[in-house]
Amino acid sequence: MRYRWTCAAIGAALVMGAAGSGHAAITVLGGGFAQACSEAAMTGEVDKKFEELCTLALETEGLNLRDRAGTLVNRGVFKLRRQEYASSVRDFDAALKRDPTMGEALVNRGAARIGLKAPEAALADINRALELGVAEPAKAYFNRALAHERLGDLRSAWLDYTKAAELDPEWSAPRTELTRFSVTRK
Repeated sequence: MRYRWTCAAIGAALVMGAAGSGHAAITVLGGGFAQACSEAAMTGEVDKKFEELCTLALETEGLNLRDRAGTLVNRGVFKLRRQEYASSVRDFDAALKRDPTMGEALVNRGAARIGLKAPEAALADINRALELGVAEPAKAYFNRALAHERLGDLRSAWLDYTKAAELDPEWSAPRTELTRFSVTRK
């Protein structure tokens, strides 16, 4: 049996998904600017003052390798939320230089690359992140769905939105995206 996937309004999904919904922050403990940066990233803050906390932590605190990489990811997340894609990629790249196995850095770099209209590179990042493991895999599948959709692979996009909805049933974004799809038997 063969199926056909169709989808409406890709533009709105890509803007919402790449800039707002599928970002993974890193928990940094120990007090100080790095922890404040982490907490703000986890709660979805956007204001530039929170990004500045991350910069202060990177410039003034003696962070271990993991916390430095995590703080770079968190700073990149603030930039990503403001659709400053190229700048956020630089932070994710810097985090990956410190810890190449940090899946959250790869998921977020993938989201930024979707915003930069580089879906092939985004897919490579997100696939690698899923191989390494991430704390919030639903976000990785959601971002991968966006990349597939940008590439015109509606079947894979539908499957990944479905997986994201299954992994995080409380998160409405994947279910909302699925409402744009129609699957019919050929």
